[in-house]
Amino acid sequence: MRWQWLIFAALPFLALVSLVRFFFGFHPNTGEPVAFTPVFSSPEFSLLIGILTRPDFYDRRHFLRLVYGTQSSPFAQIHVKFVFCNLTKDDQRTFIALEILRFDDIIILNCTENMNSGKTYTYLSSLPTILARSYDYVMKADDDVYIRLDPLASSLRGLSRSDLYYGFVIPCASKNPFVEYMSGMGFLLSWDLVKWIGGSDIPANNTVGPEDKMVGEWLKMGKKAKNRFSEKPGMYDYPGANGRCSHELIPETIAVHRLKSWDRWLHVLRFFNVTNGLKPSKLYHIE
Repeated sequence: MRWQWLIFAALPFLALVSLVRFFFGFHPNTGEPVAFTPVFSSPEFSLLIGILTRPDFYDRRHFLRLVYGTQSSPFAQIHVKFVFCNLTKDDQRTFIALEILRFDDIIILNCTENMNSGKTYTYLSSLPTILARSYDYVMKADDDVYIRLDPLASSLRGLSRSDLYYGFVIPCASKNPFVEYMSGMGFLLSWDLVKWIGGSDIPANNTVGPEDKMVGEWLKMGKKAKNRFSEKPGMYDYPGANGRCSHELIPETIAVHRLKSWDRWLHVLRFFNVTNGLKPSKLYHIE
């Protein structure tokens, strides 16, 4: 049929028009094509952030999903997971199953809930065997810390992808990342160190003690983490929360720790204008 032949013959022309529309925009007033260069980008590295928390902290997890779900970085693929030990109650098994079905952002470790009796070791040592993929970096974070993902990713861009230990060095007054260890508020390891922790007897035989200090001891005993970086003043405790590690909020912030009340969270989120991107809508009235 003639009309079918005409359509077939026009296909190359239609394809050309599509390509023109892809590589050229059109001026809204004149309709004339305006050339632009399409941007094809891919993340430079990947990062897993494991937030160590407890099964019963449902409200905190849902709030943190809002905090991190509205952030991203063009430099990194960042996955945020919530990490806790074995479930012990029937309600946990049901409610957390719903969370997993909906969000798929939970890691349940084979351990008993604890702070300084091996939970961090179990988290780090388990990752190489339980994850379906590897990451360039792995972070352990507390659930009372606000991490700004894009500044974090930007600070990592020029750092090594191997043998890296990154965070807020303790003691608080020090700026030398080789003196002691990185604070448990949020420290980061390159993937090779995570694999080493999972296979070495040094961490396995030294799991009891302040979890952040123990990680520093493992790396010291194993002569690891030759590449270290202390992110100061970008990481710190909330103003007034800890005289030794606190200072006022600053625009260059990467992480603020000890957000143990809604007032502190409100102060921090307002300081960084987190809700400024809210689009006007007739669906809600906000004064």
